Amino acid sequence: MLVIIALVFLWCGLVPVAGAFWQRRSWRIFRGRFDGLCLQPLLDYAACQLTPPEGGLYRFIGGFESLTDPAAGSQGQTLWIRGDALTVPISLKGAHTYMLPMPEGGGVLGPFDPGEELPQRIRLDRISALTEGAKVFVGGLLVLREDRWTFVSTRENPLLVIFYDGPDRTLAARAIRAGRHRNEYWNRFTPYGFILNAFSQIIIAASFLPRPAFRLTTLAAFVAVFAPLLPLLPPGVLLTALYRRLWWRARIFRAYRDLARQPLKYFPPGNLGFGRLPGGQRYAAVRRADPGAEREFPLIIPEQGPRKGEGWYIFGAFPMDAPQGSLPMVPEDPFAAFGALPGEPETLAKRYTLGAYALEIAGGLFLLTGMALNLLFIIMIIYLLQ
Repeated sequence: MLVIIALVFLWCGLVPVAGAFWQRRSWRIFRGRFDGLCLQPLLDYAACQLTPPEGGLYRFIGGFESLTDPAAGSQGQTLWIRGDALTVPISLKGAHTYMLPMPEGGGVLGPFDPGEELPQRIRLDRISALTEGAKVFVGGLLVLREDRWTFVSTRENPLLVIFYDGPDRTLAARAIRAGRHRNEYWNRFTPYGFILNAFSQIIIAASFLPRPAFRLTTLAAFVAVFAPLLPLLPPGVLLTALYRRLWWRARIFRAYRDLARQPLKYFPPGNLGFGRLPGGQRYAAVRRADPGAEREFPLIIPEQGPRKGEGWYIFGAFPMDAPQGSLPMVPEDPFAAFGALPGEPETLAKRYTLGAYALEIAGGLFLLTGMALNLLFIIMIIYLLQ
């Protein structure tokens, strides 16, 4: 009996949980890579003239123009995207390509409502099916290759390519907000764990089936085959539903944490006064008791208000000659955060992190309690059958 329980714990517990940590890590890398690329300059014609032949890190946005034949060059397929002033080739060998569709409602979120599709890794054969003019973001190393500036992937700097819908100014918030798995427990390792659990339990049941003295062991092994369904059985299914709701809210709190920290990368550490955007424009944080009656500022965190005595922090471009008492303006850089935060960013981030941990712990306890109730119910049935 202990062997049966250990196998369920291994294949239905440890294996999916290990995959969940791997899943979280991979999306953390995605968000960190995108956030780091937002600190690199936007590529334009002037930047090409100043870039050394060995290359430099840039980001670029434009429309999908064409995709070369795979056999056209030694570097494989090349994606061509057209911006306002230049057309840039992208060598797709080793690039990480994603699709980020526009959510329903135009990207406007309510409280505890992700409303955002997960970025999907796409294969090269799907890129050729895109319509001309589809929006593309690329960030990474730009090098001079065959007398043409080309984005290429390296081991240290793999290219990040995102096909997206919607306004350019919403892409940064949407990528950071959506770049996290919806259900970490269900990942690429989970189906294999379930299959191996079923296979192991069937072997145990078949081994003891001819021996009447081990009828209980045989029955327990057959029941253990359906262990993954344990959270979905009554009466514990109600607690499972509550767990899913709390876990969903924890996911949103983590998104709010990342959104709160988004403007901080443009400021010197510990100095939330003035900073610089990659293009050289002055960036500022202005504290106000309210977002300002003079102008409607978008909320960086949807439908959230400050606690008593904290006030609002408004982020945006701030010209050097701005008069006293001026409020920030829309930055030229479409990836720079613009809007109001309901409090100091790092304080908000810590608060949302603690909230996410609390919700996950509470949700996990509800899930385990529901599974324990179901397990007790099943044990009673097995005892009566015996």
